[in-house]
Amino acid sequence: MDAPLSPSSPSHHAPSGPTPSGTTPLRTVAVVGLGTMGTGITEVLVKAGRTVIGIDTDPAQTARCAAALETATARAVERGRITDAERAEALTRLRTATDLGAAAGANLVIEVTPESYEVKQRVFRELDGVVRPDTILATGTNALSVTRLAADSAHPERVLGLHFFNPAPAMKLVEVVSSVLTAPAAVAAVTDLAIELGKEPVAVGDRPGFVADGLLFGYLNQAAAMYEARYASREDIDAAMRLGCGLPMGPLALLDLIGVDTARTVLEAMYAESRDRLHAPAPILKQLGAAGLTGRKSGRGFYTYEAPGSATVVPDALTPTPDSAGTPGRPVRSVGVAGSGTMASGIAEVFAKAGYDVVLAARGAVKAEAAKARIAASLDRSVARGRLTGETAREVLARISPADSYDAFADVDLAVEAVAEDLEVKRELFAALDKVCRPGAVLATTTSSLPVIACARATSRPADVIGMHFFNPAPAMKLVEVVRTVLTADDVHATAREVCARVRKHPVDCGDRAGFIVNALLFPYLNNAVKMVQEHYASLDDIDAAMKLGGGYPMGPFELLDVVGLDVSLAIEKVLHREFRDPGLAPAPLLEHLVAAGCLGRKTGRGFREYARP
Repeated sequence: MDAPLSPSSPSHHAPSGPTPSGTTPLRTVAVVGLGTMGTGITEVLVKAGRTVIGIDTDPAQTARCAAALETATARAVERGRITDAERAEALTRLRTATDLGAAAGANLVIEVTPESYEVKQRVFRELDGVVRPDTILATGTNALSVTRLAADSAHPERVLGLHFFNPAPAMKLVEVVSSVLTAPAAVAAVTDLAIELGKEPVAVGDRPGFVADGLLFGYLNQAAAMYEARYASREDIDAAMRLGCGLPMGPLALLDLIGVDTARTVLEAMYAESRDRLHAPAPILKQLGAAGLTGRKSGRGFYTYEAPGSATVVPDALTPTPDSAGTPGRPVRSVGVAGSGTMASGIAEVFAKAGYDVVLAARGAVKAEAAKARIAASLDRSVARGRLTGETAREVLARISPADSYDAFADVDLAVEAVAEDLEVKRELFAALDKVCRPGAVLATTTSSLPVIACARATSRPADVIGMHFFNPAPAMKLVEVVRTVLTADDVHATAREVCARVRKHPVDCGDRAGFIVNALLFPYLNNAVKMVQEHYASLDDIDAAMKLGGGYPMGPFELLDVVGLDVSLAIEKVLHREFRDPGLAPAPLLEHLVAAGCLGRKTGRGFREYARP
């Protein structure tokens, strides 16, 4: 028998290299709890050559686990990944049981039982009397304290967290969670195992949610609160985050997948530690859970599903109806775009591609011509990639008329401003448009964080003003946030949505408050990531890896912050904090310090990381 493991402070960097001498090779693994996650972990372990003992008190669950492995390995044979002989050998590596005594010979036990201290502590106490003293005990919790579970064990030094993500066979991230009692050798052994399983281990300390869920669930909670406040529809909230941030699922659909009750449990644990109001579960989560509307597993949560366990959403009383019977919009044949930067030229390109005649006005002929040249270069790239023909590109460019004065907007039906994100600059521009544009023209601002009503009040016709927040790069991004003020006319709102449809963008409706949908949900998440680094909980690389591999995000939070610009991010954080007065939204001091030092991200060559000088 190997020497007992000794406790030490947890490492915050995943160990690499060979398994330390004195640790077991973890060839036999017991998985306790054969629900969806336990079954997925079992499949991963068996495919990696481990002998697995699947344990569940429900015989039906053990049978489903064995059947799932048979199906998964048969699919692997069909796809040419393994042979029939290899499949047959793999199936012999799984045996199932309904009693924890079957774990006696395991080198590692992974429990994935329900998120309950009582249940998990009972499992660990029973395992203490069954397994060898050097057997590592891992909990799959993402909400409960690993330290508390370890303290109740006869050998706390061997207890750690091993948090897989669902679906376990597909998701690459595994969070290896140490408590202050965990032995480094145990961490090293399970980290090496995770690497052998083809996973990316990230080592973290013990706090609710760890890295990925610690950031994810705060964001999900805010989305639930946004929906509960009737600020935006469930469909628009989900579409905004998918199309605006490139996420694989919207937050409300993801809550249904995770389970509304599970999400509330995680948030309760996070709030108990942080006392951050952003982690206090939105009341709607309790209401849905109390009603048994826990998401996909019950057939209804934020959405309604075809059947319990189904992923197919079916229409219900809250499903939006087509807008055909609503107020018609105003006719739009020509569009004026004010500005000469990247957003202005991108928006002008979008309108011209859709067949609109576009006046692109800037402060001076040189800037206007430079903006048109930028569009020409963009169209040339599309031709080179086979997305446009040369003739079509020339036709698009011919529809764009550069101008050195906003007087050129006299006859446009829609004027869209895309100038600097400065309220006084925008108010001056809207006052100018009010004098120049014809009666009945719709005036739109592309602001991402400033109050649309302030722009509207700079005119004598606030009913004609609306927000149309395009995302960068405008030719590629499908989302437009349509921001209606309390004074916006119905036909102006209808016009904005009709124009979005014609330019092949997806409009989402929201009210005139800071951040609208996307930034109001995105930037608190980014700010919380900065706080994690500030508190030395995890490294930049580990947090970025956790969100990309565990959350399916296209970029990690620090990659994104450096791309957006730390100064821009700080400005949006300040706007959100002023608007909602929530202490949890106060910008992280580390972000403020970097901006003060001139470290603004890629554009300056240094932000959270260093880059080649621009």
